[in-house]
Amino acid sequence: MNSELSKPDDDYGDLGEPRNRRIRIIAWTVIVALILGGGGATVLTILLG
Repeated sequence: MNSELSKPDDDYGDLGEPRNRRIRIIAWTVIVALILGGGGATVLTILLG
């Protein structure tokens, strides 16, 4: 394993909180997009047979 990947979050200093917030926003956006995309594909499949 690469030791750089296991560094504690303390290395980020004050950037830890904004970074976590940005990651959460991106994660929720991706989840919603996947749900909407999957639902849209399902509807198209049903409509088009």
